Amino acid sequence: MKTITKLRLLVGSFFMLILFVGCKNEAKTEGTTSTPPPPTEVNKERGQAFIEDDGSTPNVLQIAIGSPDHTTLVAAVQAADLENVLVNAGPLMVFAPTNEAFDALPEGTVDNLLKPENKEALANILKYHVTPGNYSKDFLKKFKKLGQANDQSVMIVVEGDDVFVGGAKIIGSVKGGNGIVHVVDKVMLPPEE
Repeated sequence: MKTITKLRLLVGSFFMLILFVGCKNEAKTEGTTSTPPPPTEVNKERGQAFIEDDGSTPNVLQIAIGSPDHTTLVAAVQAADLENVLVNAGPLMVFAPTNEAFDALPEGTVDNLLKPENKEALANILKYHVTPGNYSKDFLKKFKKLGQANDQSVMIVVEGDDVFVGGAKIIGSVKGGNGIVHVVDKVMLPPEE
């Protein structure tokens, strides 16, 4: 008799344990099922380019944004959605045309490139101004050409102390946290293939 009582007690305890665990799991399941939040408007300003950081060395994008001589370049980078590309770890060399360089283009060129339907062409031109690397103006004198981010090459010409990249003269350089910005006096237009 004692064996049957112990067996009943053991089986009863076993069923109570199963019932208890089953109820506990069911409660967890009920708490985790919820309707997904309603879709929200897509926020264009996502990624590393939009993280505020006042403690680090400015990256090449922040250098351009902070320069009053590069407002047209910054507007073009934003229109082409290339902000996050310019904050990558790099190193990156950006040949940054001044506002005057953009103004020297034929009338209406910049306005036309900033239109949404020309985003791809604008991005191609901007990528033609970016090279992987972190070379000073003096070190660039050792090169004949550079491979640009748009998969085309740009020629380098040295005249005395002046360095010309794709026909654009380097008129200043600023080191950044992820590369270097070479300020140039001309917008470099990629050759048509």
